[in-house]
Amino acid sequence: MWLFFLFLLVPLIEIALFIQVGGWIGLWPTLGIVVATAVAGTVLVRSQGSQALQRLRRSFDELRDPTDTLAHGAMILFSGALLLTPGFFTDAVGFALLVPGVRNFLLRRIKERMEIHTVSSGNPHWRPSHPADQDIIEGEYEVKDTPRRDGPSGWTRH
Repeated sequence: MWLFFLFLLVPLIEIALFIQVGGWIGLWPTLGIVVATAVAGTVLVRSQGSQALQRLRRSFDELRDPTDTLAHGAMILFSGALLLTPGFFTDAVGFALLVPGVRNFLLRRIKERMEIHTVSSGNPHWRPSHPADQDIIEGEYEVKDTPRRDGPSGWTRH
């Protein structure tokens, strides 16, 4: 039910803000602000999104828990959608989500309301070794012919 009110309330807020701001500064400056925030938001979302993707890759490489990084990436993606939506309220929320402190606050609040269970297996102290740390073992091998069966196998063409 709250989602219905959200979809009803946000457009009403946007319409009211368009009327107010348009009355104060005029039509063309209002439209210019909407276009400028969309362009600025796109640039910011691209840069922060690429940084979040680098942090995600680093967490995978270091075998760390990627959930916080994924949550930040999802909030950055959502902020991009809000910034591309014309309106002052959605732009304000979208720009707020681009601030790391706001994302950290929201993530803490979300974590307070969630119960998280983890499952692990194997050796918890295992870390991948770097290729420079590995010993190289050289060896020789020989390919032997396998005995032929009667008739073709299902893997060969004739």
